[in-house]
Amino acid sequence: MSYRLHELKPTRGANREKKRVGRGPGSGLGVRAGRGQKGQKSRSGYSQKIGFEGGQMPLYRRVPKRGFTNPFAKHYAVLNVGQLDRFEEGAEVTPEAVVAAGLVKKTRDGLRILGQGELRKRLTVKAHHFSEAAKAKIEAAGGTIEVLS
Repeated sequence: MSYRLHELKPTRGANREKKRVGRGPGSGLGVRAGRGQKGQKSRSGYSQKIGFEGGQMPLYRRVPKRGFTNPFAKHYAVLNVGQLDRFEEGAEVTPEAVVAAGLVKKTRDGLRILGQGELRKRLTVKAHHFSEAAKAKIEAAGGTIEVLS
């Protein structure tokens, strides 16, 4: 059975008429407009605070709070020595070069180089922090490191 675009229709019962409230008693939703009788929810302008549970202690206050988030924490972009192998021999690896190469999206509070993987090229690496293993591997490959402030 093939259909043409101009013959397509929504499935029967898929589309409903818009509910028109407060349009007289004959409509079935007149007088109180489907809001019931009296009470806070029947009034115009009613809105409820998010998380309100009718006076019961709300969930966000019942659940125990643990830990602490340091607002002054530094968030570094992290790279391993093995990932630097994609740069050409003798290249200068800076945070900008690393972003341009697509190794990290953004440097955030700085670039941190860690020591996982192998480096087979002599590179000049400029970053904000180096692990001891990373320093050893870069220098063993004949490269130099420069710590940025």
